[in-house]
Amino acid sequence: MTEAPLSRRMVAEATGTGMLVAVVVGSGIAAQRLYPSDPGGALLANSLATGAGLVAIILAFGAISGAHLNPTVTMAGWLSGTVPRREVAPYMAAQIGGGLVGVVVANLMFDQPAISIATKDRATAATTFSEVVATFGLLIVITGLARARRLDAAPYAVGAYITAAYWFTSSTSFANPAVTIARALTDTFTGIAPASVPPFVVAQLVGAALAVALAGYLHPRPVHASVQGAAMPTTSPTPTVVFLCIHNAGRSQMALGWLNHLANGRVTGYSAGSEPADQLNPTAVDAMAEVGIDISTEHPKVWTTAMLDQADVVVTMGCGDTCPYVPGTRYEDWPLDDPAGQPLATVRRIRDDIRARVDSLIAQLDSTHA
Repeated sequence: MTEAPLSRRMVAEATGTGMLVAVVVGSGIAAQRLYPSDPGGALLANSLATGAGLVAIILAFGAISGAHLNPTVTMAGWLSGTVPRREVAPYMAAQIGGGLVGVVVANLMFDQPAISIATKDRATAATTFSEVVATFGLLIVITGLARARRLDAAPYAVGAYITAAYWFTSSTSFANPAVTIARALTDTFTGIAPASVPPFVVAQLVGAALAVALAGYLHPRPVHASVQGAAMPTTSPTPTVVFLCIHNAGRSQMALGWLNHLANGRVTGYSAGSEPADQLNPTAVDAMAEVGIDISTEHPKVWTTAMLDQADVVVTMGCGDTCPYVPGTRYEDWPLDDPAGQPLATVRRIRDDIRARVDSLIAQLDSTHA
């Protein structure tokens, strides 16, 4: 996936989810008209169109936004540490908004009212449980592919799974809160009464959370490997943190210095940048020397995808949307001032802020890796 700005990724998510809803609802209306007395034939047509549409849409938008198209996929990414927390709400808002536009488009294409509130009650104990199962299965497929580095197969696997899940679940596998909400606005073959939406959405969130928990157990983190810019051990009994900034000359180097000083070997640390400078910021070196930490022997290094993939935690500092993320890795963003060109007094304040954050991070890692 390319590291497009968040605004561009939101447009991709909204457009992709809107297209998905248009496929689901539009094919449902067409199928019902083609098979008015054969619900099985209508469901077959609807499921095949949805599966094929998913493949095409994920292929079209995957390189831009990851083609989540589904709030449970975004939530799973956040729980797994692969989606920054600050991006969860924008992604979900784009997905829900896009879905609402998509259902209007589908209704209008088939000469239906732009919005017609669905009257079909779908929420029973069996169908609600089916939504847990359907969403659990979908997220197991996606997280399994991500952990196995086979996301190139995701469009086909997801399309195939959803096509099958139409048939093996009594709910016909909504498995997507954005699509579920949108389908409340069409009183056609694929509609769902508004009263049935909340239990379905809750069930979907439960299924996603269960899938993330199982995926973490089934796909443990791989052993470390050698990467450009830093020699990382093949085995590590301690958690690993990578500090990233742009030039790897100030903030990320001070953070690494504090980590090595405070963790006393309990945490392995590395620092890198997207555009490494020629040398460290001398004021940062002086500020750290004041507290007895020598970082003068360090040098700016470039990060690699392999480095990020092997980290337990990646801390970004001022990268914005230019820092990529890798499935299975926890991310934190520290909003720190850039010490470049700043007087020593200002760099001291940045240094002390970094210490407090590193202290907190070490305490978290100590508790989770005890």
